[in-house]
Amino acid sequence: MTSVKVGANEPLESALKRFKRKCQKDGIIGDIRRKEAYEKPSEQRKKKQDAARKRMRKN
Repeated sequence: MTSVKVGANEPLESALKRFKRKCQKDGIIGDIRRKEAYEKPSEQRKKKQDAARKRMRKN
């Protein structure tokens, strides 16, 4: 579980910004987006292959 301690004189906006950054770093946001809707195994393989092709073209 991701948590952020708010300092005594720290504004809420900066604490929220730190929390969002920490969630993004931990990969929580990506996991939630991935699990929003069911993806068939064939679609997962296709996405993975497309990503590999894109990486190969980039290099």
